[in-house]
Amino acid sequence: MLLLAAAFLVAFVLLLYMVSPLISPKPLALPGAHVVVTGGSSGIGKCIAIECYKQGAFITLVARNEDKLLQAKKEIEKHSINDKQVVLCISVDVSQDYSQVENVIKQAQEKLGPVDMLVNCAGMSLAGKFEDLEVSTFERLMSVNYLGSVYPSRAVITTMKERRVGRIVFVSSQAGQLGLFGFTAYSSSKFAIRGLAEALQMEVKPYNVYVTVAYPPDTDTPGFAEENKTKCSSPLDININTETVSHPELNAGSALCSDEPALTRGRHSLSKQSGGERNQSELIPLNLPLETRLISETTSVCKPEQVAKQIVKDAIQGNFNSSIGSDGYMLSSLTCGMAPVTSITEGLQQVS
Repeated sequence: MLLLAAAFLVAFVLLLYMVSPLISPKPLALPGAHVVVTGGSSGIGKCIAIECYKQGAFITLVARNEDKLLQAKKEIEKHSINDKQVVLCISVDVSQDYSQVENVIKQAQEKLGPVDMLVNCAGMSLAGKFEDLEVSTFERLMSVNYLGSVYPSRAVITTMKERRVGRIVFVSSQAGQLGLFGFTAYSSSKFAIRGLAEALQMEVKPYNVYVTVAYPPDTDTPGFAEENKTKCSSPLDININTETVSHPELNAGSALCSDEPALTRGRHSLSKQSGGERNQSELIPLNLPLETRLISETTSVCKPEQVAKQIVKDAIQGNFNSSIGSDGYMLSSLTCGMAPVTSITEGLQQVS
């Protein structure tokens, strides 16, 4: 009886895998597409812009800092595949005023055409115990992480539905799947993104518009470095007079994330200096609150380029969930609402 049930389950999974191309959305063609990336001046956002540009897309970068935007523009333009591609930079705070966000999206569409893909990557993180955090911290994180995704999405959704084509990506976090000690403000804002994505997908799927919500793990970005500073109760001075370990180099054939001890990973690495002096700009204090530190040191730190590739791949295919590595996929399957067909077929894609 058990063998018969197992055989039936295997046959059912194989059937779903075979019919999945028939029920899955048609992949979005990036050559010539207009991709808007908020928070695109650094970190995962910039890497997503580069990945899309490599595939022939036109890019609009949205962020607050004009200098960083111009620097990111120069980096992205190095990856052009034809002389028609354009990188447009717009400076605005996507979390403050919807009318401003709507206006800059209109400007971008007037110059580069309708938005085919929106990637909501603007965000920030601050760690601390619930009673130690100012109320303004909760308000700020909800404004940046949640409303900073609502406003740009609201500005593009009508045109996408009218054209019956589009992708909207929300960059949440693994802390948006499972609450973590010290992240009461951050986790709640990222959980809100998950709820928004799930509800919005139900509304827009009949119009051939697909939502992807990404759950990246700890990623070696400037924003993550700032987050780590808030995990410290006081700086820990360390005298280093030996060679230190830099962030491991990764390539397409290597592991996606580092599983080395936290002290040697990107978030805690120190540059080798002559005379044993450490680079203060790269030193992240290590005496975190115990609970947060223990959690932090058991996780992997990923390269933003690899995270970006996975997010872009899932968005193109119209996959609802985008998780990094097998552990991320399992966490997503356990904690996020997904249609059974979607979860099974995405699981098979992860394995293959």
